[in-house]
Amino acid sequence: MKTTLTAESTNDTLARLRDANRAFNQLYPGEPEARQPVHTVYGGAQLFKADMAPKLGAGAIRALQAHAPNFVMLAKAIGLPGAASLPSDVRAITRLEGELARDAQAVRNVLPAAWLANAIYQRVVGKLEREPVEDYRIDFEDGFGTRPDAEEDEHAARCAKEVAKAMRESSLPPFIGIRIKCFSEETRARGIRTLDIFVSTLAEETGKKLPPNFVVTLPKVTVVEQVTTLVDLFEILEKGLGLEPGSLKMEMMVEMTASIIDAEGRFHLPRLLRAARGRCVGAHFGTYDYTAGCNITAAYQTMTHPSCGFARHAMQVSLARTGIFLSDGATNVMPVPVHRPEGDAKLSLAEEVENRESVHAAWKLAYDHIQESLMRGFYQGWDLHPGQLPIRYAALYSFFLSGFDPAADRLKNFIEKAAQATLLGDVFDDAATGQGLLNYFLRGINCGAVPEAEVLERTGLTLEEVRLRSFAKILDHRRARS
Repeated sequence: MKTTLTAESTNDTLARLRDANRAFNQLYPGEPEARQPVHTVYGGAQLFKADMAPKLGAGAIRALQAHAPNFVMLAKAIGLPGAASLPSDVRAITRLEGELARDAQAVRNVLPAAWLANAIYQRVVGKLEREPVEDYRIDFEDGFGTRPDAEEDEHAARCAKEVAKAMRESSLPPFIGIRIKCFSEETRARGIRTLDIFVSTLAEETGKKLPPNFVVTLPKVTVVEQVTTLVDLFEILEKGLGLEPGSLKMEMMVEMTASIIDAEGRFHLPRLLRAARGRCVGAHFGTYDYTAGCNITAAYQTMTHPSCGFARHAMQVSLARTGIFLSDGATNVMPVPVHRPEGDAKLSLAEEVENRESVHAAWKLAYDHIQESLMRGFYQGWDLHPGQLPIRYAALYSFFLSGFDPAADRLKNFIEKAAQATLLGDVFDDAATGQGLLNYFLRGINCGAVPEAEVLERTGLTLEEVRLRSFAKILDHRRARS
């Protein structure tokens, strides 16, 4: 067989291709294998204390008990699949609860909507008792406002001491950080001073230790120099305080139009990410600043506005496979009652009904927003109020439990045939889909929607394989074993 290309004639061009491929792989290493929090709770720094996470959990449970004391009420409030078929009579609900407690699988076979709603409810309660907050951001920006310098100085030092106390008492959530003021000319000095006071005080209080997964959130990013300045400050702080080099990490807030498109008309996020020199771990979308920047009036500043869809997709296109966690924004309608009793007075029945309807409407809005975020591939969002926490987890658990069985069948079928593409029903799977299916279960396990044991049983994976977190590594593991 005649050929023309030789090793000698193609050496130079293949060397260039090899270098380009390696450079690409360094820029796009793939999805991060570490755990991503499902939300970030933003709270004003003036309110932060060491026991903030358990207090938020207690408030979330009180809200759930007050406004959805049983699984049927929650299902109907947020519109879970099949909720309309569930009974409304209290006695019928009580009987159904008893049947589910005795034999949940039997109920599932006959009334799948009841099983799903009950499973979600029970897992939400368990999550709120066990780990109500996954990520918390001590906010010195919008949630704190503009205060005298002396007051912000005091709160920066006090919050650092509270974080150190929480570290000693093991009451911190798995992820924690601060949001400083932006590095525009008007507020950069204030943001830098707060960063310095907080990190310096924390290092002094903890013996030069940072909490696990500690980040500094930089809001309203518009130019590359804001990112490079923060990274430069990190290096100065690490050296001056004796912190581990590279230990300070950052997140970018994507809430300005200039964060998406720069002055030259180019996508800006890749340049901002490179400017972080490996220290950026996340990008958080800011719904309301972004829509305001697009001249959208307040009545239409919602997460579902088309401008937000564009911004989120631009984030995905710009940052996909870079190892950066993406977070959606917040629902700003809070689930709070409209009537509150004065003194010893009790609310009327009409007032109690109006309170519940108000909370349920806010819950339904948040549930729909979270479901849309999940559909778009954003698995993290903001929460601003303890009453939003039950709905954060209910939406997540609904998303993962509703699709659990078909996804488990597809993954099991694919794993059994190793790296070969396979056809199951009318859905064609390839290697990329294998990783996508695995990611689905990893996220479901991480947020508490499905237990590891259930995933192992239904997919045929081993615990060791699940914890590899990589479809390719699972296949390598199986090949090595065989």
